[in-house]
Amino acid sequence: MKQIIERELAALKADGRFRKIADQDTAADLIDLSSNDYLGLAARADLHDAFLDSEAARLPLSASASRLLAAKQSAFGSLERTLEDAYGRGRRALLFNSGYHANTGTIAALCGPNTIIIADKLVHASIIDGMKLSGARFERFRHNDTAHLRRLLEKAVREGLQPLIIVESVYSMDGDYAPLEEIAQLKSKLAPDGLLYVDEAHAVGVEGDAGLGLANTVNGVDVIIGTFGKALASVGAYAIVEPYMRDWLVNRSRSLIFSTALPPMQVAWTEFMFKTARAMDSERKHLRELSTRLGEILYRNGATDDAPGHIRPLITGDPVRAVKLSEALLREGFNVLPIRRPTVPPGTDRLRFSLSAALDIEQLKRLDGALSKVL
Repeated sequence: MKQIIERELAALKADGRFRKIADQDTAADLIDLSSNDYLGLAARADLHDAFLDSEAARLPLSASASRLLAAKQSAFGSLERTLEDAYGRGRRALLFNSGYHANTGTIAALCGPNTIIIADKLVHASIIDGMKLSGARFERFRHNDTAHLRRLLEKAVREGLQPLIIVESVYSMDGDYAPLEEIAQLKSKLAPDGLLYVDEAHAVGVEGDAGLGLANTVNGVDVIIGTFGKALASVGAYAIVEPYMRDWLVNRSRSLIFSTALPPMQVAWTEFMFKTARAMDSERKHLRELSTRLGEILYRNGATDDAPGHIRPLITGDPVRAVKLSEALLREGFNVLPIRRPTVPPGTDRLRFSLSAALDIEQLKRLDGALSKVL
């Protein structure tokens, strides 16, 4: 076994696909373009101080049990009620320990013997793992190709199956948006008994009214998955579903039932950040302005994919070149990490530029010069 693993590791290194975990903080003078801290809240000392001065900061630092067994539930209930008030329409909220837990636990729980999952080709690995754990049959449609989705839906209905359609509202590697309205209309027309499941991990806090994402205003979306660990500068995730579905998840979602719950103090911080971020329209506006400028910079430097939002790729097509470009930009003062297969499909290896509202236009001007130099 050792020889096999060592041989595979050597192959990864030769192919430019070897990964390792950094053993120290990113240097303070580096401009970080790989973080998912989209609103720039994670290092805001004023927010930290405001929370630590509140009574909520005295809550326990461990739940000490799963959600179904924990003695202290008030922080969880408070955050879930805040989410329910925000999303409205009588829907319920259920907290999970992470986006990975939310996707694997929810997808597996929703699938029965008559379910077929129909998912976009570029959905996140946690969704793919949830599909596999469900044991259900699944199909993949070409990315954002609603004509292909239509054909798969029609085939599923002819076979008497109930589709569970899964997409992301903002795709994590390409930064493009799903055509949610069109997908919801297809579901309502062709498979009204099916479900539409939208992962909003990279939209929450950034997109939509008060940062509630893109799916909340689309009729026909049955499951919304949001996360706290990106724009909202915390940890954990949530599902927004109908009351009957929440009851089902509490009884059937293994990632919820068999995991120690998040620390109550952390949950209180999450509620504080969720409420705070809802009012941050100026940060969202600034982020859109930065995105427009970054798009212009990347286009001048050879980018062909024009994502509309805060995530933008520069495709290299080769993992070794992606690593070398990343290292060259690091020497110029920019932390832009390479993304390689299997995270992205073969031939689409890239640098992934991820923006934060904490950045400014001058820093992007410096990036423009650095890219021109290293390319």
